Amino acid sequence: MPATCAYLNLRLRLLGRLVREIGWLRLAILAPVLVAALGRLLVVVAPHPQGQWALPVGFGLWLAAAHRQRSDLRFLAISAPGHRRWLAVEYALGALPLAGILVLFNDWGAAALTLGLAPAVAWLPPAREGRSPQYRGRSAFRSEAFEWVSGLRRGGGWLWVALLAGAVWQHESPLGPILALAGWLLVVLSCYRIPEPLPMMALAARTPQQFLRRRLGLGVGYAALTAAPLCWLLAVGPVGAGGALGVGLVWLGLVALIILTKYAFYPNALHIRTTQGLVVGVALVMPGHPMYPALLLVAVGGLIWQSQRRLRAVLGA
Repeated sequence: MPATCAYLNLRLRLLGRLVREIGWLRLAILAPVLVAALGRLLVVVAPHPQGQWALPVGFGLWLAAAHRQRSDLRFLAISAPGHRRWLAVEYALGALPLAGILVLFNDWGAAALTLGLAPAVAWLPPAREGRSPQYRGRSAFRSEAFEWVSGLRRGGGWLWVALLAGAVWQHESPLGPILALAGWLLVVLSCYRIPEPLPMMALAARTPQQFLRRRLGLGVGYAALTAAPLCWLLAVGPVGAGGALGVGLVWLGLVALIILTKYAFYPNALHIRTTQGLVVGVALVMPGHPMYPALLLVAVGGLIWQSQRRLRAVLGA
């Protein structure tokens, strides 16, 4: 137990360091938006008879993906044989707020499932453990779209199958496909959170405008391809073809903003991630607000200008 407390204390110190690096001004803007976005999602989904079960499963899938990508797993395995108990406690504490909200809606079974799945994630192996590069399967995506290639190898393909299966199971209600689209957006977001090394960008040998158009074309194109079955389920349901088309276009617009944000703050990974979270949070909270169109226009214009400005500085064009 003392070792677990020491580990949790270390994690809290690391969290405090990250908060200081983000900056209080950025955090003051980011935190309320993300809290409002998550709150709105929970208020909509938790009272739903099927949606309440989607929350612990979705949280478990997200936590599993984040756990398997942790860079310190192999270090912990070598230096601390009992590290999985520490991780189990950490993940259980992280799941407590979601479980508490589910209890407020009297979703006791979903709350228990949340608290059961979170600690179990600690026993999953790191991504690509024990696999040599020559034995990796050929990717369905072009090597140039390296974000999608790596995302698929990190388990994105299985997550897509799971989300599609859940959407098919709940296709009679628009909530099922919409939640699947939201989950897939988070998976796509995780693919674009890590900036590629500068040599990879230099090898593209394009102007900033050409480089950005190519990245947007590949990213949005593959996003449209993978989201098409989920949008089709929306179209054949109560939403209809028109509503499904609108949801699909908004979803693809968010993917484009995520890509623009990556290059607007390249190569600072922390600023990329926090700004991407802010963009997605605003998109989830603000629809229907009279200021939303103006805010969206400013965000799109600002990200396009900043990404081209940053690429000119990086590529020297």
